[in-house]
Amino acid sequence: MSDSIHIIPFDERYARDFSRLNRDWLEGFGLLENADAKHLDSPYDSIIAPGGQIFFALENACVVGTCAVIRRENRWVEIAKLAVSPAVQRRGIARMLVKAAVKFSRRIGASKIILVSSSKLHSALRLYESMGFVHEPLPEKLDYASADVYMELDLTDSYS
Repeated sequence: MSDSIHIIPFDERYARDFSRLNRDWLEGFGLLENADAKHLDSPYDSIIAPGGQIFFALENACVVGTCAVIRRENRWVEIAKLAVSPAVQRRGIARMLVKAAVKFSRRIGASKIILVSSSKLHSALRLYESMGFVHEPLPEKLDYASADVYMELDLTDSYS
């Protein structure tokens, strides 16, 4: 991990970076869908206003990564839109962002974090597994046609 990376909560100045970083990787893996638009085009309205959060990884005042926490039903939240610029990958930035998302989720009283992903995203899946996320069967109704992985992290477990 780099000491030059700082994780900050949502700042409207970086909303375009949230969209840019996520569009880049989604398009690169052929995973960009219409369902992504509401979060990428209006992150404040779809994520922040309902009580979620978007974290940014900054290096030298430039956004190099991002991760969202979206409020869901009951006391569940969803981690979504984890993206790190290819130029700075493999430096632990994604782990820093997910740790910030888990800490935030605990602070707001979430009992569980869920996520949907794609089996194409090997590095991301290994990261989630290493942080205690467990594979579960896909729910019947998903927002994303390309999602074929569903994972959960139980925040009531003292080890997570």
